[in-house]
Amino acid sequence: MGEIKKIGVMTSGGDSPGMNAAIRAVVRTCAYHKIACAGIYRGYQGMIEGDFLDLNARSVKGIINKGGTFLKSARSKDFMTKEGRQKAYDALKAAEIDAIVTIGGDGTFTGALIFSQEFDFPVMGIPGTIDNDIMGTSHTLGYDTALNTVVEVIDKIRDTASSHNRLFFIEVMGRDAGHIALNAGIGAGAEEILIPEEDLGLERLLDSLNKSKESGKSSSIVIVAEGDKTGKNVFELKDYVNEHLPEYDVRVSVLGHMQRGGSPSCFDRVLASRMGVQAVESLLAGKSNLMVGLLNDKIAVTPLAKAIKGHSKINKELIRVSDIMSI
Repeated sequence: MGEIKKIGVMTSGGDSPGMNAAIRAVVRTCAYHKIACAGIYRGYQGMIEGDFLDLNARSVKGIINKGGTFLKSARSKDFMTKEGRQKAYDALKAAEIDAIVTIGGDGTFTGALIFSQEFDFPVMGIPGTIDNDIMGTSHTLGYDTALNTVVEVIDKIRDTASSHNRLFFIEVMGRDAGHIALNAGIGAGAEEILIPEEDLGLERLLDSLNKSKESGKSSSIVIVAEGDKTGKNVFELKDYVNEHLPEYDVRVSVLGHMQRGGSPSCFDRVLASRMGVQAVESLLAGKSNLMVGLLNDKIAVTPLAKAIKGHSKINKELIRVSDIMSI
């Protein structure tokens, strides 16, 4: 690995709050160490097309509080081909970019690892995804913000549920992981939480709702991760409950992409800043193919290959807490 004089920074895949704060941290750490930094627009597609802009410390003022990513994000089919990756490498070399920090999730890291291995190109990953489903970090960028957004919305829905004695199924993001559903469900006092990791089953769901009614609850909130296996989707769950518990007035709210937007929380801003510093300084120390993460409140690095292969495990203690709290 040669001397690094210029680092490229990019965001890829789904956006998450905190990405802008991480870009800012990378740019300013480069400035601190007196090396150049370039923003790569539109992820790997922008890399292929040479859509770069030189950034300095002043280029990233006023973005730490903004959600999304000012570098834009896109998925690139071209980058999945050897020809596409060759074009990306040629574009980076033409711009004299010696290493990249890529901010994203599983797909982003997979692309970075393949690219690095093919061209012996230094890469560092920063985990940016609200699902919190990447191994090697207790928190991904945007997860804390998404949790707070979801809890705030559930609190508002509960006002309506209580006023009308209704049962609400609230679907939150989490195709493969129930972290948002489980934590937000406990934080917002949900009666039941359905997640991909634990197949509750339709009968147990009915039993739980019956017990809630018998215990004097006039309204209920059920949080459903989008990847839950209990029903084919949240609307089929609603139909099933309507059929078997007709006394319930059932409503569905799908929170969707509002969970991915919004100003990042203080936690996510600080985490992004810590990760950005570590990513740049790891590259300058001659390290590559690593993901920066948070473990036991300390910044740590994990091989990209390990981060890609493993998913963060659901906290079994929280499942037990949820069961006790819903009595």
